[in-house]
Amino acid sequence: MRPALQDVSVGLARRRKWKLACAAAALPFLAIPAQAFTASFSWQGISPCQTTSPAFVIRDAPKATTNLRFVMRDQDAPGFRHGGSTIAYDGSGAIPQGAISYIGPCPPAGQKHRYVWTIEAIDAAQHVLARATAAGVYPPN
Repeated sequence: MRPALQDVSVGLARRRKWKLACAAAALPFLAIPAQAFTASFSWQGISPCQTTSPAFVIRDAPKATTNLRFVMRDQDAPGFRHGGSTIAYDGSGAIPQGAISYIGPCPPAGQKHRYVWTIEAIDAAQHVLARATAAGVYPPN
């Protein structure tokens, strides 16, 4: 191999090794939490276009969970930001109605929309320990 081509080849090999090393170092930060928990809710009793959140039942949240972060998305109007909030979690599994700050479901008259909540279990150091999702159609009937 000519010297110039050999230099290029060695340079490419070093770059590949550098990229692999960087990717390996980043893996712990990119990994999705392995521990799973579940969340469920019902839209029954929730008025449209209000800010009262539904009650939730949380099961199998990690023991170190101190807070839960709730975010709601409308699958039929993905550009609309319903928001959500982070609340203290006492481990009881019960999140009362109205505990979450958000903009409630408000589909156009005569339409049903699909909503998905993402709930993250967070520890005292603000690390995400696990994620759960819960979905429902509004209006529920």
